[in-house]
Amino acid sequence: MTEDRGFLCQAVELARANIDEGGRPFGAVVVRHGEIVATGVNEIHTTNDPTAHAEMSAIRAASRKLGSPDLSGCAVYASGHPCPMCMAAMRLSGVNKVAYAYSNEDGAPFGLSTAAIYEELARPFAQQSMAISYQPVRSEGRADLYEQWSGSRAGKR
Repeated sequence: MTEDRGFLCQAVELARANIDEGGRPFGAVVVRHGEIVATGVNEIHTTNDPTAHAEMSAIRAASRKLGSPDLSGCAVYASGHPCPMCMAAMRLSGVNKVAYAYSNEDGAPFGLSTAAIYEELARPFAQQSMAISYQPVRSEGRADLYEQWSGSRAGKR
């Protein structure tokens, strides 16, 4: 069995255990240098948090364990095709590799596909179902928000 397959099997077993606990069929494993750093399962059913996906839970746990938001050198193994939110979080955190065991096509008959969200996000803002607009707001007499942040980091580099 390849290393990838072994970690994917672990993600699927986490998902199966989550089903047994009343959750959705999603599990994820974060791996660095061949070692498991963290795992996660979909926790929406217990938290009512729509962002509590398996990948997000595993990323959060890995970042806490490693003491850094930078997960460069890490791979994520997921039971299902990561949704756009999870994929974006993995990119933002520096994850270098993602593998998943069940595709959007596999999940579609069960209402577990995020393909439609990917399709919508590929459209220009004006063509999406959510109203999205840029409305610049600046505080008079105060430093620009991003300049303030940049200045606060000057001594922290």
